[in-house]
Amino acid sequence: MARSATYVAGVDSSTQATKVLVVDPSDGSVVREARRAHPDGTEVDPRAWWDALAGALGEVGTDDVAAIAVAGQQHGMVLLDEAGEPVRDALLWNDTRSAPDARALIEELGGAEAWAEAVGTVPVASITATKLRWTSRAEPENAGRARTVMLPHDWLTWRLCGMPDEPVTDRGDASGTGYWSTVTGEYRPDLLELAFGRALGVPRVAGPDEVVGHTEGGIVVGPGTGDNAGAALAIGPGAGEVIVSIGTSGTVFTGYDRPTADASGLVAGFADARGGYLPLIATLNAARVLGVGAGLLGVDPEGFDELARAASPGAGGLVLLPYLDGERTPDRPQAQGRYVGLTTANGTRENLARATVEGMLCGLADGVDALTAQGVPARRALLIGGGSRSAAVAELAPDVLGLPVEVLAPQEYVALGAARQAAWALQGEEPSWRVPRETSRDVTDASISEEVRARYADVRDGRAP
Repeated sequence: MARSATYVAGVDSSTQATKVLVVDPSDGSVVREARRAHPDGTEVDPRAWWDALAGALGEVGTDDVAAIAVAGQQHGMVLLDEAGEPVRDALLWNDTRSAPDARALIEELGGAEAWAEAVGTVPVASITATKLRWTSRAEPENAGRARTVMLPHDWLTWRLCGMPDEPVTDRGDASGTGYWSTVTGEYRPDLLELAFGRALGVPRVAGPDEVVGHTEGGIVVGPGTGDNAGAALAIGPGAGEVIVSIGTSGTVFTGYDRPTADASGLVAGFADARGGYLPLIATLNAARVLGVGAGLLGVDPEGFDELARAASPGAGGLVLLPYLDGERTPDRPQAQGRYVGLTTANGTRENLARATVEGMLCGLADGVDALTAQGVPARRALLIGGGSRSAAVAELAPDVLGLPVEVLAPQEYVALGAARQAAWALQGEEPSWRVPRETSRDVTDASISEEVRARYADVRDGRAP
């Protein structure tokens, strides 16, 4: 051990905030934690993330920390100039201005199937490659100054290591760029040049347990990863267990033993942080949909849950299409949300609340279907994220998803996964931590999923009157 220290630290640099956990590497228990908010918006000066990380580390203290790793929001484009300074604010995953560029890149390579076969993922507006194309097209002066492209976690890891000449990333985060292939395990420089118009420097892809550097104070630094890969590393889903994360975005993912290539674009064929694969679907609209519903009804979250649970399954035929901020899966960046089927018979506060929860869950259920269509087994859903704390979500999820559900205990799973990776790098073997599972619920009526989802599909696909 490089330092006579007791603990490891894991960082989650998310869209909204930096969270730091100081963890006992013997059992994964959290001994200290801190949080610092990030600026709002879909483009952010990355130096704000560094300031947030420095503040959070200062709060928890690192004198007894031996190793650290960073998990970060995926896809964000951090462009650096020759001096290593950002040439513009980082474009985040939820910035949809590059949607036309995604369509252009798909066409230029020969279609969606060509992209799926090349890298495992079909470009959408969130993917880094499309943001590079937008920058080269819309901001040629900034593009001309750019020499290196990194992802948010890459950039923070590079800063922690003292900005060495060779930055690093990991395969989990690299697989979300659109120019690193889960099939070959290598970068595709031709696709990077297709996106940007010329070559750019990219970080080296480190191994899952590699020590990639040290902080100024001598703390071992692990390679880090993307946020979803970090959560999967923390939870360690078993065969057939699908993680359903209900946060700012919604994600459905699990570990898998082979790469996927979904030409429909619904499933992103990502890699994980262990050396395997992480097929994933992501929606732009998850927990915030519940917040909007509560706001419309003028109630707090608990009151909203009570209303939703008081209504009958199907909300009397009222359906919410939850595309409030456009949507990523399916790829409808300009879409808007809407309630459909409102009548005098079903126009109650209870039904509106119930339809809101069911609509959000139906979007995630579509994600489960997309995974199983790729051969990924799904026998149980593991719920995490802020939205999983909703009593209505926990109660309705099994019947809407059509799967038994386990709600995991509240935890910063992305940061915990980063801490697990830090312990792995420090000790040379992956820890055998277990995360508690708080509540379990079985499917009570399989017909509910069929009926609710059939009405939802009619609205989603434009068949509803």
